[in-house]
Amino acid sequence: MASDGARKQFWKRSNSKVPGSIQHVYGAQHPPFDPLLHGTLLKSTPKLPSTPLKAKRGSTFQEFESNTSDAWDAGEDDDELLAMAAESLNSEVVMETAHRVLRNHSQRQEQHRLQEAMLPEERPQPWAQAPPVPGGDPWLVKSVSESHTPRPTESGSEAGPLQRSQSLPHSSTVALSGGVSDHSALGSSALSEREASRLDKFKQLLAGPNTDLEELRKLSWSGIPKPVRPITWKLLSGYLPANVDRRPATLQRKQKEYFAFVEQYYDSRNDEVHQDTYRQIHIDIPRMSPEALTLQPKVTEIFERILFIWAIRHPASGYVQGINDLVTPFFVVFICEHIDGEDVDTVDVSRVPADVLCDIEADTYWCMSRLLDGIQDNYTFAQPGIQMKVRMLEELVSRIDEPVHRHLEQHEVKYLQFAFRWMNNLLMRELPLRCAVRLWDTYQSEPEGFSHFHLYVCAAFLVRWRKEILEERDFQELLLFLQSLPTATWGDEDISLLLAEAYRLKFAFADAPNHYKK
Repeated sequence: MASDGARKQFWKRSNSKVPGSIQHVYGAQHPPFDPLLHGTLLKSTPKLPSTPLKAKRGSTFQEFESNTSDAWDAGEDDDELLAMAAESLNSEVVMETAHRVLRNHSQRQEQHRLQEAMLPEERPQPWAQAPPVPGGDPWLVKSVSESHTPRPTESGSEAGPLQRSQSLPHSSTVALSGGVSDHSALGSSALSEREASRLDKFKQLLAGPNTDLEELRKLSWSGIPKPVRPITWKLLSGYLPANVDRRPATLQRKQKEYFAFVEQYYDSRNDEVHQDTYRQIHIDIPRMSPEALTLQPKVTEIFERILFIWAIRHPASGYVQGINDLVTPFFVVFICEHIDGEDVDTVDVSRVPADVLCDIEADTYWCMSRLLDGIQDNYTFAQPGIQMKVRMLEELVSRIDEPVHRHLEQHEVKYLQFAFRWMNNLLMRELPLRCAVRLWDTYQSEPEGFSHFHLYVCAAFLVRWRKEILEERDFQELLLFLQSLPTATWGDEDISLLLAEAYRLKFAFADAPNHYKK
């Protein structure tokens, strides 16, 4: 009992400072201070107790708390301020400010370089400033919702919070002409510097004895520079090994193996059992795009061999219309390695040596086979993979944009009537070839890009046209629009926006399948 009494009287009789002071927790009763307004006053302001005090004399524990301090208290208020300030910062404001600082730095560097290149009499006066780039960053593509958002001012005045766009924009602030933006000279120079920097990163990564495929995927997600795209696609598709020393032997072995298949199977195309398959391939190739490429006789022969050999070696599915479109991106990417300065839509195959064409044909066959291995259920009997993906697309759109989904239902437009081709051809018929190649850069770097991520790209692609869809009030006009979307002038900027929105949808729904359902 005596010990209990002594313990109860401890707070009253102990006047010495004991380590272990308790810091206030700023919650509902104590909202965080604004560091800009209270930073200079916080230390001079005495701490308030976390609970209101009674009118009478304070409790003995409160006296102990106010009289207790230790070495750990030093500088703690500063750390608390920094933590509160970091939590209250808007991440988008931070990113916007960072981009503006980098942009201004790049412009100053470019101006300095141009002034150094001028003759002394041509150099501007020190006080003369270069005219600002119209529209800010010429290669920064903004959505419509962001283009009207007030930017944080530099004068320190209070700026409105940036609003994050939760849907794809209906238009871009950058005018596109054939997929190429009209930049100023300064913007073009800075863009070329950025592309050169990315190309250097790819070359450094590919130059090592063993390529880090995970790092290569991360770097490729935002697009692959044209000079290194062929080797990168071969690595990401699993056709070539990561070890540099093993690649020549692998290429030689796989190319030899392919032409052994050609010698063994291709002559059977005229047999009665294979006539229907070959005839369908022969009919479908001239229907492919771009016509300037596929109508060249050499290209037709190459595509016929690739598709026929694949169909013979995969009897579970055989040849199905739509597979023919999946050959084109690989063939164009690999042949552009040997033709400089030509657009992917207008490649002249006659300029490529015959032995090089043979290597390209074999590489195309194996890379296409790797792709189809992951989506073969799209092409087996009744195409169950496509049926399932179209149903998932319908459920996903009903959750992310109910007005569009309800509008399609009211006009009796079935998703299979337009989305079947999106899944069957991987959007090859909906996009220009240059855009499909850029899209496949990300598909190659995304886990299950062709089989899984493609679903979210299709959802973002449909919602991208929500304004035009909601304006259509007729079944026929609505279906015709969805089957011939106006993407002829699309470029890399549009594909980047599409992929960004698709990634947002994947992040929200991929690991939460119950979110599909209402």
